[in-house]
Amino acid sequence: METTSHFILVGSTLLIASILTSFAAVRVGTPLLLIFLGVGLLAGEDGLGGLRFDDAEVAFLIGSMALAVILFESGLDTRISSYRLAAWPALSLATVGVAATTGLFGAAAHHLLGLPWVEALLLGAVVSSTDAAAVFFLMRVGGITIRDRVRSTLEIESGSNDPMAILLTVMLVEAARHGWGTPLELGLEFARQLGFGAVLGILGGLLMVGLLNRARLEPGFMPVISLTMALFVFSGTNMLGGSGFLAVYVAGLVAGNVSLRGAQGLRRFHSGLTWLSQIVMFVMLGLLATPREFLHVLGPALLLAAFLILVARPVAVWLCLMPFRFSPNETTFLAWVGLRGAVSILLALVPILGGLPNGQIIFNTAFIVVIVSLMVQGWTIPPMARWLRLIVPPRTGPVDRVELELPGEANHELVAYTVHPKSAVVRGLRPPGWARPSLVIREGKVIPPHRARTLLGGDHVYVFSAPSKVPLLDRLYGGVRPIDQDDREFFGDLVLSPTATVQQIAVMYGLPMSATRAELTLAELFRQEYGGAVEPGDRMRMGAVELIVRDIDEDGTVTGVGLALEPTGAAKPRVPLFQRPGDIAAALRGWWTRIAFRRWQKRQRRGRP
Repeated sequence: METTSHFILVGSTLLIASILTSFAAVRVGTPLLLIFLGVGLLAGEDGLGGLRFDDAEVAFLIGSMALAVILFESGLDTRISSYRLAAWPALSLATVGVAATTGLFGAAAHHLLGLPWVEALLLGAVVSSTDAAAVFFLMRVGGITIRDRVRSTLEIESGSNDPMAILLTVMLVEAARHGWGTPLELGLEFARQLGFGAVLGILGGLLMVGLLNRARLEPGFMPVISLTMALFVFSGTNMLGGSGFLAVYVAGLVAGNVSLRGAQGLRRFHSGLTWLSQIVMFVMLGLLATPREFLHVLGPALLLAAFLILVARPVAVWLCLMPFRFSPNETTFLAWVGLRGAVSILLALVPILGGLPNGQIIFNTAFIVVIVSLMVQGWTIPPMARWLRLIVPPRTGPVDRVELELPGEANHELVAYTVHPKSAVVRGLRPPGWARPSLVIREGKVIPPHRARTLLGGDHVYVFSAPSKVPLLDRLYGGVRPIDQDDREFFGDLVLSPTATVQQIAVMYGLPMSATRAELTLAELFRQEYGGAVEPGDRMRMGAVELIVRDIDEDGTVTGVGLALEPTGAAKPRVPLFQRPGDIAAALRGWWTRIAFRRWQKRQRRGRP
């Protein structure tokens, strides 16, 4: 019992020390991972703590589980919209870039350390991937907002290059132990690892989503299911011969981009768990290291770190991004933001576990390279972004989002905003009915919404909203771009006459309608729905489109109506396809109208009439 308590006391003390020192790190912009490593080194056998920990197998087991948790959360927080924006350049960096870095760094390691070619390339594979957590933490601490395409490229590359580096490391260890196979065997193994990892990750993510959405369990039990499923996908894929690290990342990507019950709570849970995993992994790897052994490889390791930062990473990035029309400044920044972290040190254990004669040299060199990368690149990301003029004004979005567990199929959130001084509501646009705050806090005092008719910059507002409406709330309370009558996102793609009847619109666009409302004009429809209290921006769903109030007169009569063909973030409702035989022709006309409109939009973007 005493031994157990001693072990728990030591572990919790190290975690507390890491957390407390991180407060100081945040103030000066120090990479947190460097702090966690430092705590482990100070507590280790060569440090002040004198703790001896040299079990590489236990370290690899704990590190692998921690890395699986980190990769799952990375996928969970990656939006598919980022892939639409930067999928090909990011995936090029995550595959070809990792391979190019491995080759260039391996050649340098062969000459500087005198390692055989296989082991030199193995060292290159170990340090070839970047650390997502370190990159985005430093950008947040530095208070910088990078252009969307650059940020999306970094986000996807950092989350997806770890499986590639792990796969290369494992294959090179097998090559060092048993010799190279034929090119066909290597190709098949590579395809099997990636193919199984991707397919099983998709299936695992879909299974997780189905289980979380269908099982009516206590909210506190949901994170347990998601964590268990993530580890199941990771280990099961490994057992079947695929890349478990790729599978768990893909499973997180699938789960994070569909409608998921308790999504906000799950994200908070996995975010906290990821930080715990980072701390545990880095402190443990710091304990495992023996700094006095670093002296034997210190000179070559420092040269290799400089080569990685100044030559190998930049060359690989420039080669991969040449076809994608990034500016020289953007490419330079992407080349500089290549911090090495947990994965590199963890992979450096694989040669030791594989019994390679130079395994300890590979581990010590990789450890030094990671420390140099965190110190040199970690402290210079914000200044580099400013020097390259890549910083853009921040976009103010929700301060907080709380998902509500409502009965039945109701799906709403409580969304909190700090009103931007240049937002639309401050400039005079009255919030429509669906966007009116339920609570306003001004200078620490609660103000009833009916008394806060004019919102001020700095007010805290709380709005009950469907998740699909949050991008529109961003425009009202957080955006700095003004909302005018030409704003398609807010007022719709087309302008309709308020005197047009519901039946005319339904027939023209192939929409379902209620027989009791068929003869109402659009102005009468909104007056009936909102009881005379209509505001610009008020919306009504009609099949697959939305009708939007564009303008009203002094008496509150609707004088302009917009139509959104693809409502922002809204899922299409499940409605009967046809209600009468004549609806078939109407649906075809509506389908053709939408196609013609999209073609017109493309011509407009290309500058054609």
